Amino acid sequence: MSPVGAGGTVRVLVVDDSPVARELLVHILGGAARIEVVGIANDGEAAVREAERLRPDVILMDIHLPQLDGFAATRRIMETCPTRIVMATATSDAKEVAANFHAIDAGALAVLAKPVGAGHPGFAAAADELIRTVRLMSEVQVVKRWPRDGSARCLAAAASTAGAVRLVVVGASAGGPIALKALLSGLPKDFPVPILIVQHISDGFVDGFAEWLGDTSGYTVAVAKHGEEARPGTAHVAPSARHMQVRANQTIALVDGAKEHGVKPSVSVLFRSAAAAFGAAASGVLLTGMGRDGADELKALRQGGSITFAQDRESSAVFGMPGEAVARDAATYVLAPDKIAVVLAGIVARQRKQSHH
Repeated sequence: MSPVGAGGTVRVLVVDDSPVARELLVHILGGAARIEVVGIANDGEAAVREAERLRPDVILMDIHLPQLDGFAATRRIMETCPTRIVMATATSDAKEVAANFHAIDAGALAVLAKPVGAGHPGFAAAADELIRTVRLMSEVQVVKRWPRDGSARCLAAAASTAGAVRLVVVGASAGGPIALKALLSGLPKDFPVPILIVQHISDGFVDGFAEWLGDTSGYTVAVAKHGEEARPGTAHVAPSARHMQVRANQTIALVDGAKEHGVKPSVSVLFRSAAAAFGAAASGVLLTGMGRDGADELKALRQGGSITFAQDRESSAVFGMPGEAVARDAATYVLAPDKIAVVLAGIVARQRKQSHH
């Protein structure tokens, strides 16, 4: 399925069993420029049928549906007529959000909060995010698969010239959850270096996201707390609405401040602090996402002697942030996330071996 052209109209199928929710979603999307709601469905079976019949550019799907739930409907659609699917959820309960992220395993591209009623103070922001997400996802190529080939040994050998790594900082946006899952799944569980992650995500979703990422990758994932030490073998995820920094004594600082590149937390803020605190011993990773958050700072890390990575175009859902890094020659390596894991593991294993001699 090719992306919708920049000037084209995005054709959307709305799937929700609540008439009130359907009406609200249709109202929001129907009122947006270059978006057309081409159909509605009120259960999972109907969603599969309508996806096949209408061939929409994007499906906006509720998780809780009669006949066939959102996960099963997503799987069926991805098997029969692959379509870009965005899951919408009405909950901010961490356990339930974590369950919702399993829709990404089924093939959905994104999970976001359903806008509440028009009288709610957060309505305008939630409606804007919904419209932005639908437009952005319409540009994504489906279906992504992570390439697995025999190049891992070459990558590990290439890593043998690298310097010491004492911290890994990672930035991701649209498409990030699946990329982060691939990255963390590829690392040894006792990877002896702390990992700090900024993932652009809807407010209220970070606890559930961290739980899902830990469950599916098998790696220890925690939402970062102010003043705690960044621990080896743990991936610390920035919470919503605070910038995350790291200090030279390896403690995490959560700080207020203006948005950067329109976001908070910002990858740029994290990468700058890592460069200041750890210098060349901080390795930066920039994964899939829209915009350029973190690209200049990845370049600064590389110029300071750090090993840096950008996700390659083939495996990126959105080649915005990593593409900007590649254009700036900011990445030592341009690879799929599972290959980034191989190189990082190789570098750190060699460090360990040398320190024992």
